[in-house]
Amino acid sequence: MSLTIRARLTALYFLVLAASFTGFFWICDYGFQRSIATAVNDASERNLDTVSRVLERHISERTPELAKELARVSDLWESGAIFEVAGPDGRWIYRAPLFLSALPPLQPLNGKGTSFQTTNLEALQYRVARRQIVLDGNVYLVDAAVPTEPFDQALDDFRRTETRFLPLLVILASLLGYWLSGRALTPVNRIIEGARRVGVRNLSRRLEVPRAKDELRRLTEQVNAMLGRIETSVKRITQFTADASHDLRTPLALIRTNAELALRRPRSESEYREALGRILATSEETSELIEHLLMLARADANVSQLKLEPTSLYPVLQRVGQKASVLASGKGLTFLDSVIPSTHTLYANLAALERLFMTVIDNAIKYTPAGGHVRMSLRLQDALATIEVADTGIGITEKDLPHVFERFYRADQVRSREARGSGLGLSIAKWIAESHNGSVELRSRPGQGTTASIRLPLASEAGSHPGHIAELRELPLNTA
Repeated sequence: MSLTIRARLTALYFLVLAASFTGFFWICDYGFQRSIATAVNDASERNLDTVSRVLERHISERTPELAKELARVSDLWESGAIFEVAGPDGRWIYRAPLFLSALPPLQPLNGKGTSFQTTNLEALQYRVARRQIVLDGNVYLVDAAVPTEPFDQALDDFRRTETRFLPLLVILASLLGYWLSGRALTPVNRIIEGARRVGVRNLSRRLEVPRAKDELRRLTEQVNAMLGRIETSVKRITQFTADASHDLRTPLALIRTNAELALRRPRSESEYREALGRILATSEETSELIEHLLMLARADANVSQLKLEPTSLYPVLQRVGQKASVLASGKGLTFLDSVIPSTHTLYANLAALERLFMTVIDNAIKYTPAGGHVRMSLRLQDALATIEVADTGIGITEKDLPHVFERFYRADQVRSREARGSGLGLSIAKWIAESHNGSVELRSRPGQGTTASIRLPLASEAGSHPGHIAELRELPLNTA
């Protein structure tokens, strides 16, 4: 059976407190016993010292007089302390009445000093100290006994008290722990209730942040940050879906319109061919858009993988330059290839790499008016190959520049009128560059052209191997 955190905390409080109180009372009990033993032994030794001093003062007297003096000293003692004294001949000079009646089997002395033992004298427990005293060459044996009953009674009272109050203390402390854990988990309950109210329709709602700067505050802040990322992702998905639907709706509407117009009445062969040509061109644009969407969707799902192999960079740029020259001349532009031949290699996917370069070059050609030029150059530095494509086109405004890699992003109306496109080319280009552990950046000023910089690591520093599968990064839904 699963328990709540509050129940588990209370159970933990109970176990810890029970162990702590039990250990505490055990230590107190042990210390009490040691204290009693020390106090009783000290009292017995003091009594032995008193008897020793009496013997020293009256040792010259006859035995009857000495016995009387010892009896007088015994009568002065309080708290039930008693003693007995044996002479050199082994006969008892003086014995307290309890010693006479009980005759306890006292243990002999172990060497010099004082020996202690506990025994019963007429059902009362005594702590007996035995010592040998040498006076004038004669050895006297002295036993002094102190009753331990008052101390034992105090120890028993203490044990009864701890037995009675230990469970009560543990229970009260556990109840207090249950209340405190409830107070401590109140912010957690607020987090739960706040999270329960968050849904797809109200992702802008956030959890209430506790005032205390503790772990729960950090948890709440992290949950709010996560909700913010989810909200951004959902908005991007929604925007992506809307943009894709809009871009697909237009060509499909054109195809349908051309087909309907062609079927309204009989037409000549040339008119049919013209209508079919428009339908074919629109279908090709639609196919390209769908292909781009599919590629980006696979990239988002980490399904599309690029197999990287050792690739010589210069032949790739040479082929790209030849294709770019044809495209540029078709629009009345001059393409300048400033790439210096080199033998450097990098680990890359050949088809994806050509697509990356052609996407950037095609963009430059599209937005450069007739009579302008596009230049491609290569710079090798710090184990990086930097390919730059610079044009003399219309440029990009400072406001639009940070968004050009977003999917379906259209800059200003001037650029939109200059050339048609799916709005996905630069998103795909950025994804390809990052899949090669590289990057692509744009620098531009309106009316002064644009420069695209593609940075790729060379094979010596790329850390890849032939047949390596490029690690695909999870792409934001509006960026490639």
